[in-house]
Amino acid sequence: MSLEQAKQRIIALWFPDWPVYAHLDAFSAELADPLPPLALTSKRTIVACSPSARARGVRIGLREQEARLRCPDLAIEPLHPTLGAERFATLLAAFADLIPHIAEERPGLAVMQARGPARFYGSELQAAQELCRFATELGYVTARVGIAEGRFAAAQAARTDAQNPYLETAEAGVRVLRPGTARAFLAPLPVDLAIAASPRLGDTLHGLGIHTLGAFAALPEPAVRARFGPSGIAAHRRAQGLDPATPATIQAYAPAQTFEVTQEFESPIDTAEQLAFACSALANTCVDQLAQANLVCTELRITLVDDIGVLHERVWGHPQHFSAADLLTRIRWQSEQVPRAPERTGSGIARILVFPVRTDAAAAHEPGLWNTGADERVHHQFSRVQQLLGPSSIGTFSLTGGRLVSERQAFTPWGTVQADASRNSAAAPWPGALSEPHPSLVFDPPIPAHLIGTDGTPLLVTSDDVLSADPAEFTAGSQQSVQVAHWSFPWPLRERWWEGRPVRHRLQIELADGTAWLLITSNQSWFAEGKYD
Repeated sequence: MSLEQAKQRIIALWFPDWPVYAHLDAFSAELADPLPPLALTSKRTIVACSPSARARGVRIGLREQEARLRCPDLAIEPLHPTLGAERFATLLAAFADLIPHIAEERPGLAVMQARGPARFYGSELQAAQELCRFATELGYVTARVGIAEGRFAAAQAARTDAQNPYLETAEAGVRVLRPGTARAFLAPLPVDLAIAASPRLGDTLHGLGIHTLGAFAALPEPAVRARFGPSGIAAHRRAQGLDPATPATIQAYAPAQTFEVTQEFESPIDTAEQLAFACSALANTCVDQLAQANLVCTELRITLVDDIGVLHERVWGHPQHFSAADLLTRIRWQSEQVPRAPERTGSGIARILVFPVRTDAAAAHEPGLWNTGADERVHHQFSRVQQLLGPSSIGTFSLTGGRLVSERQAFTPWGTVQADASRNSAAAPWPGALSEPHPSLVFDPPIPAHLIGTDGTPLLVTSDDVLSADPAEFTAGSQQSVQVAHWSFPWPLRERWWEGRPVRHRLQIELADGTAWLLITSNQSWFAEGKYD
């Protein structure tokens, strides 16, 4: 790639707080100005927030409880991982009518070459102003445009303040760098901006005392190549104001085909049967759209929005592919699980969104010439059982993480997708969890038990996490008292102390009859958690 290609002028179109805008665009009637105090969370941590929430002290990385303390009227919603990309693709399709050659850098940031728009609109400034005007018409009043040499410098220009000395133009929403000043403009910026995808590289540079892009750009390229490899060279060139990722031309935007369907109801619908009946046309439309593209859906996401804005979302899977009847059945099941008044304080479902998460070629799901249809019969019978007894009447169990043995089994109803188990992974560290071997028989819930010490009194665990006496006799449920032959030391189980949960202790014992038990105590009462065979 030539130096001239690497230094071509680029327009960057940036939408601050894009995850918040995408969420409101999907689940609100309109984009209000200013945005209400809203935060999106993942694993109980703030990952995005609106400007009004940020003005009240909410920051990315805060825990939910801390964010609520800073902003009591803060609305907290879960982050939908794919929603930002889906909504941004739809938005770029609208901008493609204005400037055809536009490319997505990441959700919330798009780039385009400046030469064509500048010729069409008269100048780079007029092209930037037209982009801001169109974004405002669509409701994105905080959109910013930056123009510089290369994608990286243009994106940073869009974020800078109006007092930067290297700006040729700085007006509402528009930042234009003077030609040839990209490297000087980037020099004082933190080096982490160029190496966001490589934290280990950032740690190494900080350890070497390199904290700015200018200091990193001053290093000789052969030394960077020898020490950091291709990823280091790419970051080094970005720090220099060169953008090795910029192609000679940005191709015309070709929007990806989306099959999302949505329906709003004038009057909220409260019963599952009424909702399923009202969604008949929606289900047929969703399946027909996929069929016209020679696709079938094997996994979809259904989002129910009630009249007070509460979201009820679930991802459903299918062992083969969804038909319109299958989709209506999932809508009915999901609606039945929505809490009813007065607990929910709403009067019904006001909006429904159906998004195919996974699709497959229809040809891959056609029955073979000699197909006997055994899988189809199994699915039909299982679905029939669910229709009679409910969606949770049949399913599969899988092993997950947890401290109690009863918490390590996860039930997945037939025809649904197992929830993200990254937080409950069996491979994750679980302090206080039971090591192998595990009991072959698990009691859920644990059954009451009695443990008597050698002094004839009920056995207790002291504040020093030791037994008050040696175990002598054990009784669980309706069985007869049996002498204790061997026992382990008790080990404490401390979790969620901030909620006031008491400390529990676990104990393993072997009885005189050869059986072994796993016990747990809570509030000085013993329970049998499992039994070893």
